[in-house]
Amino acid sequence: MALSTIGTASIADDAVTSAKLDTNIAIAGTLGTGGVITSGGNIIIPNAGTIGSASDTDALSIASDGVTTFSQSPVGVPAGQNNVIINGAMQVAQRSASETGLGAATGYFTLDRWEMTEGAASAGRFTMSQSAVTDLAEHSTALKIDCTTADTSIAAGEQLTITQKIEGLNLQKLKATSTSTKAFTVSYYAKSDASRAVVLEILMAEGTNKQISALHTIGTSWARYSMTVPAASSTEIDDDATEGMRVNLWLHGGATFTGGTLNTGALAGTTAANRAAGIGSIFASTDNAIEVTGFQIEPGSSATPFQHRSFGEELALCQRYYFQMGPYPSSSGYGAFAIFATADGNSGFSLIDFPVYMRAEPTLTHTGTATDYNLYVTNAHKAGSGGFTVSNGDTLKHTLLYTEHSSTTTAGQVGTLMTANNNTDAFLGFVAEL
Repeated sequence: MALSTIGTASIADDAVTSAKLDTNIAIAGTLGTGGVITSGGNIIIPNAGTIGSASDTDALSIASDGVTTFSQSPVGVPAGQNNVIINGAMQVAQRSASETGLGAATGYFTLDRWEMTEGAASAGRFTMSQSAVTDLAEHSTALKIDCTTADTSIAAGEQLTITQKIEGLNLQKLKATSTSTKAFTVSYYAKSDASRAVVLEILMAEGTNKQISALHTIGTSWARYSMTVPAASSTEIDDDATEGMRVNLWLHGGATFTGGTLNTGALAGTTAANRAAGIGSIFASTDNAIEVTGFQIEPGSSATPFQHRSFGEELALCQRYYFQMGPYPSSSGYGAFAIFATADGNSGFSLIDFPVYMRAEPTLTHTGTATDYNLYVTNAHKAGSGGFTVSNGDTLKHTLLYTEHSSTTTAGQVGTLMTANNNTDAFLGFVAEL
């Protein structure tokens, strides 16, 4: 007579062996063991199940699509490698730490990789700065937007977003196939002077240009906000140095972008009116300000702790898109840029070697005032008079810079390209932004 159950008291020690068990053991509850579990096959947990320890029960979670998420950064994974955002901790500001009177045009003004994107002309103006953070663990700097001129008459096409455009080469870890993407999560920290509605948006830049948004209400204390983008088909991320995706944080928008219903469910074809529905406006009052830091985009269906990189690593990643020499403090006297070789009586070339390979052939930006610059040759300073153009060379790693000076020289002389004496404005910026 077969027994349906056997009491544990009837089982002798070591009497149950693998040969006496079925191939599969189903456990409806929790399997507890003080030793080691060894399996010659597969260990399968339920969809969206977790594996952990007594003190961290969900250390590892596995979603139904197989995406694995760790509650802590895995040991052995280099710091920051999962985060596709560059300068998410807002540490690097090669151009400037603060700029006022912004709002008339799109551009990069302070913190590296973060563009302020404008739509139709607005009367609103703001200051963008790298602010000090003293009340958020593990973070010391933030990007701050402070309204200085209000605009309460909002035209339909107005837009103000904090934007990062992300290179396709850096997004390959989010691909499932050439025409589909894995689930990934966007997260950031923010605080505001008062309760403020903003929209976080992911906008795919290639293929069908799909997008998804999330409405977040920012409070007056630091808090973390996130959006998980579900796995999607008919999406495209090309493996090249062009823009593959951008993240937008909407602070202001007209009816063109706010007049519909926010698309929150999944990546879908872009309808302009659905991109930022429900937001407030940073330009509603000159009392308005917002700070953000700790931006992260990572594979998986939940946000893990922010992944810090060293300052040197972050700076090098930023310099792929923008590299700046100067300005120098007044105490430096003549700030040096590069060795200079004269080509004729009033012009010559400097070889500029970039610290990293740039994304594309850069364009040059500078003060626009020739006399801010100087050539030191044959024991004399010769004021700049014009020129400043990028010439031929291996333009991803170095380039030749053509300049002109006011005093006569002889071809073949060697000197130094410098700033004018005690000049605190002169700089050379090489731009390869997306």
